[in-house]
Amino acid sequence: MAKSSLTSALLIFSAVLLLAGAAPAATKKPVSQKPAATKSVKKPTPTPTPAPLAPGELPLVAKSAILLNAKTGDVLYEKAPDDMRFPASATKILTALLVLEAGDLDRKVTVQIEDTKVEPSALDFKPGEEYTRRQLLFALLLKSANDVALALARDNAGSVKEFAGKMTRRAEELGAKASHFTNPHGLPDPRHFTTARDLALIARFAMQHPLFREIVATQEFKMMRGDELVLMKNHNKLLGMLPGCIGVKTGYTIAAQHVLVSCAIRAGCEAISVVMYSDKLGKWSDSKTLLEHAFEKLGAPAPPPLAPPAPDAEPAAEPAGAAGKK
Repeated sequence: MAKSSLTSALLIFSAVLLLAGAAPAATKKPVSQKPAATKSVKKPTPTPTPAPLAPGELPLVAKSAILLNAKTGDVLYEKAPDDMRFPASATKILTALLVLEAGDLDRKVTVQIEDTKVEPSALDFKPGEEYTRRQLLFALLLKSANDVALALARDNAGSVKEFAGKMTRRAEELGAKASHFTNPHGLPDPRHFTTARDLALIARFAMQHPLFREIVATQEFKMMRGDELVLMKNHNKLLGMLPGCIGVKTGYTIAAQHVLVSCAIRAGCEAISVVMYSDKLGKWSDSKTLLEHAFEKLGAPAPPPLAPPAPDAEPAAEPAGAAGKK
């Protein structure tokens, strides 16, 4: 009986397994596949269309600018010329003017330790070194050395503070009444400011001094520093970019951005331009635009185009029998 019951159970169990195997497999719900995400292509930002120029307006990058007839002082063009701006190293035009007016340019200036504590743009001279005022003026205006500015200021007035007071007073005497100076080099100070108009007035007067005029037109200057010959190159690239350019001074700080005071002469006409708060390339293009505009207004003919370089000459034939001799 027990054996019969076991057999019956096995038969039932086998039947269940057979039924389970015969049942259709559960179908999985197909997983819907999302299309692969495609990266959105970023469209280039369109270049903003510059605002149309008003009649007579020049296309300048600078936020402030002015253009003078250097001989008469007449204003030939202006753009926000009375906005207060930082002059950066264009300050050194006035620094140099005060030193030139004091004279005795072959007098030696001994470098003091306080003269060396300034960066950047320095001659990196050492306390105890000696240079003439004349040498230091070249270093001031070509290399734009801030330590030189400190040495000249101290030599001239006894201290930077006293010299800055002289700068402000002299500027006012020249008609630059909206300016205030606190140092001889132009490094940022909220109380050290001028305008394009004032800077043009100062530069116009400085350009009447023969030595100042000579220095700012100089491309390179060499001077001895102990046993070392030091070569200084003028920072003003407009001297080689614009025919007739004869100076004067570049300037740059983050606060001031790019500043350039320029002077050029053509066919007897002379003009001074000032651009303030321009950019690295704009200071050159702005100044060229202004000075060309001046010459057009003053009736100076355009210079002839530069002649193409002459072809290299054929080397001279060596005399017979000279081959191999050096």
